[in-house]
Amino acid sequence: MKKIFSIVFLAAGIYAFSQQIESVETILSDKISIRALELYDHKVWYSGTDSKFGFIDLKDSKDQKQIKLSEEKLQFRTLGQDKTSFYAINIESPARFFKIDKKDLKSEIVFTDTAKTAFYDALHFVNGQLAYTFSDADKDNILKLATYKCGKWEMFKNNITLNPGEAAFAASNTNISSTKNYMWIATGGKASRILRLNFKNNEFEVFTTPFVQGESSQGMYSIDFYNDQFGVAVGGDYTKQDANINNIATTHDGGKTWQIQASGQNAGYSTCVKIKPGSKGKEMIAVGDRHISYSSDFGKTWKKISDEKGLFVAQWVNENSIVAAGNNRVVVLKLKF
Repeated sequence: MKKIFSIVFLAAGIYAFSQQIESVETILSDKISIRALELYDHKVWYSGTDSKFGFIDLKDSKDQKQIKLSEEKLQFRTLGQDKTSFYAINIESPARFFKIDKKDLKSEIVFTDTAKTAFYDALHFVNGQLAYTFSDADKDNILKLATYKCGKWEMFKNNITLNPGEAAFAASNTNISSTKNYMWIATGGKASRILRLNFKNNEFEVFTTPFVQGESSQGMYSIDFYNDQFGVAVGGDYTKQDANINNIATTHDGGKTWQIQASGQNAGYSTCVKIKPGSKGKEMIAVGDRHISYSSDFGKTWKKISDEKGLFVAQWVNENSIVAAGNNRVVVLKLKF
């Protein structure tokens, strides 16, 4: 029996680490830094530096368009969408909420935050009628959250107090995730915690994590949830990108408790994690400034499948390919299983 089990586990191990990048196609080269992507109408849409916003058709990369949302050189690290429009918020103050019509790409500013501390780290649509975005806190250290309901933006009142030095990272627009019943926000810096909003009563719960934290550059950078119970978080320290201790964690109870995974056995700092559609949470990909990594066992073990550098954000296009972006490019990567 031991011999049979050994063969079975060996085969499983070979399968788990057989994934590799089959091809990398650059579909956009430009002087731009991109940290937010959306998929719509067989196109990848992006927002970035120098007020740039645009799309590339995934079927024909020659079909692409880019516009500037402002004559000012604004930096966009957020992007979201409902049925008719895209929304993007610049990171500096004043923070302007741009609405871009999907049909003609005409834009307008629909909300403005004039606070000097305004710095919006992520924008997430729960569905076509509901979205949330959060900013660095004001001097009172209260969680600063804006919500979009039925076409209107307004500030979300709450009494969640962040710790001194606790904030978030506008690294890939992915430190917010949601399911039907909950929304999660990942913080970092001096403290790296999970803030969970229950949609039934519109109240927050706050959970501590064992994630690396304590310095302004440390903590969770990205989260993704498969369902109400299972989720994954990645991050680390952007000043020490090879450091790989306590920088990946998973939860099986909706974010209440987190288990560190692959500590000391992963490729290091990551800015974005995405669960593969249809995998029920088992398969996922993570990108960092210096690597692309893959897990096929619910985030327990990871294999670096590419040394591609300068990528910050990714989305699954289908079960065999992802689109990723970062410094000066957007790429499509085909995976071989």
